[in-house]
Amino acid sequence: MLFPPRCVSCRERGSLLCAKCRDEFELVEPPLCPHCGRPMVSDRLCPLCQREPLQIDGIRSVAYFDGTLREAIHHFKYYNLQDLAIPLGKSTSDYWKKSPLPAEIIVPVPLHIDRLRERGYNQATLLARELGKSIGLPVSENSLVRVRATRPQVDLKAQERKENVRDAFRCSNMGLMEKRVLLIDDVYTTGATLEACSIALRQVGARSVWALTLARARSW
Repeated sequence: MLFPPRCVSCRERGSLLCAKCRDEFELVEPPLCPHCGRPMVSDRLCPLCQREPLQIDGIRSVAYFDGTLREAIHHFKYYNLQDLAIPLGKSTSDYWKKSPLPAEIIVPVPLHIDRLRERGYNQATLLARELGKSIGLPVSENSLVRVRATRPQVDLKAQERKENVRDAFRCSNMGLMEKRVLLIDDVYTTGATLEACSIALRQVGARSVWALTLARARSW
């Protein structure tokens, strides 16, 4: 009562992310590249996927990493506003219910243990939990491990990102053998991290690996 939550975008009282601001998210609408989910003028493979497709079955994203969504994710990751997982997770589950992907189990993209200790939580895990509760799929939080600390991806070029996360992930959960896995992360830029995770999951025999991210950068 004394300190009601305020929307991180418009500052309206009542919630950390109000429905009006959630409605401002610019959704990633079809037609899309059927592999990487890049917006296209048709449903054909994009030029990049024709030349060098990522080693993952497919990637989809809810909305563009702009404006209100970018601001919300920034607060979610860096200002300890873990309760933002609830409205952001709802946006993810709303997308899923309209456009479901092949999945039997959800796996969040992990942080390195040092980053996890520093931040105190993994934003991808919080999103995965909210999605799992909403759509009734189990979440395997510890199957995938980031075994090597990597440089922040934000200032790296596409090929540098790929090299940065090469062999950075391991999966030792043989229970994922023949499972259709859904990777969850907050932002998709080049797909390098998602690809590295997919390779690790395939090494233990995952039948398929799709990824769903809350946001997608426009410039890649």
